[in-house]
Amino acid sequence: MDERVRLALVTGGAGGIGAAVVRELHAAGHSVVFTHLGQAEEANALLQELEKADGGPVFALESDTASEESVASLHAEHHPDILVHCAGIARDRAIWKQDASDWDAVLGVNLRGAWLQARAAAPHMRASGWGRVILIGSINGTRGKFGQTAYASSKAGLHGLAKSLAKELGPKGVTVNVVEPGWIETPMTAAVPQEHQDAARAETVSGRLGKPSDIASTVVFLASEAASHITGNTLRVDGGQSL
Repeated sequence: MDERVRLALVTGGAGGIGAAVVRELHAAGHSVVFTHLGQAEEANALLQELEKADGGPVFALESDTASEESVASLHAEHHPDILVHCAGIARDRAIWKQDASDWDAVLGVNLRGAWLQARAAAPHMRASGWGRVILIGSINGTRGKFGQTAYASSKAGLHGLAKSLAKELGPKGVTVNVVEPGWIETPMTAAVPQEHQDAARAETVSGRLGKPSDIASTVVFLASEAASHITGNTLRVDGGQSL
């Protein structure tokens, strides 16, 4: 299959890491469908930006990745060869202050959403004999973090999901991997108090915080033929922050 005619589906593609992934996959020549939930303004701005750039066609759809019905409807119309699950939320509180609704919401988007998307994409990928599933995790899914029992658990779950999917889908030419960012400079993290940003920078060995493009370029690599023998793995992109 010609890499330049593959269809990529990026969940949570309207801002931050997701938008960078959309840009890089588009620039690589792929057709891209990206989803968002309640971010029509950001999605339209990204579409207008990419209309002026060289690359494959790109489309935006509003879809709830935690909803089985919404995901089924999305995949009934689009059959991705490359699935990138960027959609994610966080509701950070110490566990004694956290409601079960916080847990349900975070696990619903971050982990259930990844499972729903992969389940929906699997039949087409298996039938075509080629596919890439790339899940965006977090170093806190490996190391844990105060106030992030729900978020860290959801990201930790992606490791088991990816390894199991790699075994199930590998015989049909599908690879499944996790990209694990450290602190990435996005509009969301820019709102975090400066002392926390400084602490994250001090943890790195690179002396800088990550950029969305650092994650996006890793995703494009994993989506390529160059990464055809990499599956069931976690690729940490954190400037050494977790060392």
